[in-house]
Amino acid sequence: MAKKSGLGKGLSAILEDVEDAYKQDLDDNKSSTLVKEIPIDQIKANPYQPRKVFEEEALRDLSHSILKHGLLQPIVVVEKPDGYMLIAGERRLRASKLADLESIKAVVADFEEEHLRELALIENIQRENLNPIELANSYQELIEQYGITQEELSDIIHKSRSQITNTIRLLKLSDYTQKLLTDAKITQGHARVLIGLDEKKQQLIADTIVGQKLSVRDSEELVKNLKEHEASTAHIRPLKEKNESYQALMIAVDELRDAGFQAKKSSHKLIIDFSDEREAERFLELLK
Repeated sequence: MAKKSGLGKGLSAILEDVEDAYKQDLDDNKSSTLVKEIPIDQIKANPYQPRKVFEEEALRDLSHSILKHGLLQPIVVVEKPDGYMLIAGERRLRASKLADLESIKAVVADFEEEHLRELALIENIQRENLNPIELANSYQELIEQYGITQEELSDIIHKSRSQITNTIRLLKLSDYTQKLLTDAKITQGHARVLIGLDEKKQQLIADTIVGQKLSVRDSEELVKNLKEHEASTAHIRPLKEKNESYQALMIAVDELRDAGFQAKKSSHKLIIDFSDEREAERFLELLK
């Protein structure tokens, strides 16, 4: 995909808008961005929300914290004709609902409709604990949406290039392995060991890791042994087949000589010299 003009800079600007929105004070009347209490039932979910998994226990803990200390950081919404759309802070909104609160403190930001997806992605990357697969999809979507490189994304969201690269590589894993990683049954360290294996071997190793509670180091050793075994088997099999073919060829030569033919082996060939046409016909009858 060709890089879209100015979008890298635009992405940085979106990130700055999110940061500015969080910095707004309740008494700041000079900005078009306002912070106010909004009825929770007027807030709709963001359809571009990249986060799919929310841990119930973590939400309950956050809910108790909000009840005890209040909401320390407002959510971010945009105003719509029929209410508000959530841009950032879905965990805080869900926790507030668990706490049976009727309203929530929110930054009412002025963003273009075209930026809603990018805002949701960036806010989650910067502020929420996405699982590794959700994070990988967010990185990949930003790169594809803006036609930028991993290096440029690294500069924009202030994450290391290696972290972005290693996270995106997780998308090469099978669906089965990705599910184990999403469910926190294996770690990113475990998952990276499995990249490059076919789907069947991934499941075999992943199940072994979970079943035996292997460390990343043990998992690396397991995969190494598997690859060495496959390489050894791949070497032995053709050698064995070659030996079997050679033996069969030698038996054929002996049998033909016993039948009175001039037969010999040359490389992988069986050569028979016929003294006359009758001998050739005899050989054909023998084949039948």
